[in-house]
This record gives sequence, C-alpha cells and structure tokens, in this order.
Amino acid sequence: MSVPELVDQARAGRSRAVGRLISLVEDSSPLLREVMAALAPHGGHAQVVGITGSPGVGKSTTTNALVGALRAAGRRVGVLAVDPSSPFSGGALLGDRIRMQDHASDPGVFIRSMASRGHLGGLAWSTPQALRVLDAAGYDVVLVETVGVGQSEVDVAALADTTMVLLAPGMGDGIQAAKAGILEIGDLYVVNKADRDGADRVRRELRGMLALGQRRPDAWQPPILPTVAQTGQGIEDVVAALGEHRTHLEATGELQRRRERRAREEVEAIAVTALRQRWGRLQGRADLDELAADVVAGRTDPYAAADALVAAVTRAGESAPA
Repeated sequence: MSVPELVDQARAGRSRAVGRLISLVEDSSPLLREVMAALAPHGGHAQVVGITGSPGVGKSTTTNALVGALRAAGRRVGVLAVDPSSPFSGGALLGDRIRMQDHASDPGVFIRSMASRGHLGGLAWSTPQALRVLDAAGYDVVLVETVGVGQSEVDVAALADTTMVLLAPGMGDGIQAAKAGILEIGDLYVVNKADRDGADRVRRELRGMLALGQRRPDAWQPPILPTVAQTGQGIEDVVAALGEHRTHLEATGELQRRRERRAREEVEAIAVTALRQRWGRLQGRADLDELAADVVAGRTDPYAAADALVAAVTRAGESAPA
C-alpha cells in the first residue's frame, strides 16, 4: 500500500493504517520523509497531554481511566505509552497495554506501546513523529505516557501541550520530591491513590512547593487534584482541569508558542541526527581519528579539532552528488 493510501485510510479511522504509519516511523523507514510530508497539512488539532511520574504512581491506570472519561465525552483518543526496552529483543515490554485492555476493542481509541530503545528523558526518539501520525489521523486527544522517570527526565514538557505530573503517598520523602526538576514542569498535579494514608500530606507539601515559585498574577496556577484511578474517583475533575488549561493556553497565545518550540526542537533533533550519520561516514576516512590523535598529542585543542571536523562535514556535503 502506498503512503498516500495509508494516510487516507488513517484519516478515515482505520487503526491498521495508523499502526503501519507508526511502524514506518519507529523503524526509520526510507519512506519516513514521504510519510511526514503527506501528514504535514493535516496536523495541529489534537490536544497533547503528557503523563509522567515515578514508577508505581499509577500512570497506566490513570491513563486508562482518562481514556474512559474522554470517550464518554465523545472524544477520539490516541495513547502513546512508552515502555522500557527489553534488554534482549529491544522491543517494548507492553506492560502499559496490559492495563488498558478495557479499550482494546473500541474503534475510537488507538493504543500503541513504544520502546524507549535506550533514549533518555522518559520518551522514545520517535515519539514526536508518532504523535504527528495520531494528530493527522484525527484523534482529538493524544495521551503520551512516559516511562517511569526520576528527578530530571523532563522531555515530556517539551512535547506536550499540557503536562500532568502524578504522585502518590508512600513514594518517598516529600522534600526530596520538592527539589526534583520534574515537579517544576507540571501544568497539573495529580495525587493518585488518594485513599491511602499520607495523601493529604503530599498535597500540602506540593502546595507549599508551588507557593515558593514566582508566577505572574495572570499565569496559569497548576491545580493539585486527588484521584483514585483504580475506581475512577476524581478523574472527571482531571478532565475538567485539562479543558480549562487548554482554554487558558489558547486565550494567552501560549499554545502556539509551545507548539512552535516543540517543532523547533524536533527539527533540531533531526538535523543533529543527520550530522551524526555524516560524521559516521567521515570516521571511515580517519578524519576524526587523526583529529583525536592531534588532541592527545597536544598539536591542537578540542575546539579547534571540532571546527576542523565541522568544516570537513560541510565540504563532504557540498561535494556530495545532488
């Protein structure tokens, strides 16, 4: 099936076509450029929600509950669940898919597990392109669930329109959490498993941490919402908060700024990858090895060597056949 046919079928709601397009993205297919060019005119409509937090806070269970609430409101939902890579096969372990079987037969829901493949930051390298596929396919909301992350994996904030940070009682010292970089990126904070002891304390500590930050009076004030995702308690409040944040982003122009920043970082990542591939070809000519030897011998410094390497890459690009 040709790329235009796949795109047409994906836009018509055929989940098999959506899955094949995402597979082309994940495999860095030679057709990838054609796929992205075909999808480009159809994107920019989906609300992208990043869901992140430490392992064990209930991200997958919360995502499953959110999908149910959004479907009840008539929204088409795509889910990109980034799983840790298997150390043997390199594929996703599919743990998130197991927790979302409630929606497996719903044609208005598309769920895809993606292997992180060693990429840091809680996402897979191909997540931005997979997101473009779901957006162009007409999904109203795309939920991006990260791998369980620690204090500094904040890539999801650059990818999402709204970043939702999940916490749970009993997951460690609140002061330790308060100094975590991940807690500085949230547009919405959810204290899951709120029926457990210590949930109120987590909310108080979060509220105190957010009060320390300096925000403009007209800036968005992140809410802190309790949920019990296993039973669905509090999920409707989360959906309402997501809608309020989207309205705020549109009214202030922040939505456009975030999406332009996201596109800028995506373009930069693709360009850097292309340069690395070209460097790989240069290594065969021993350019890099010779420069490294010169640095070790003291004949040059690393910055001058880097300038020489960039110049070599540029010359190689100029001499390459069109």
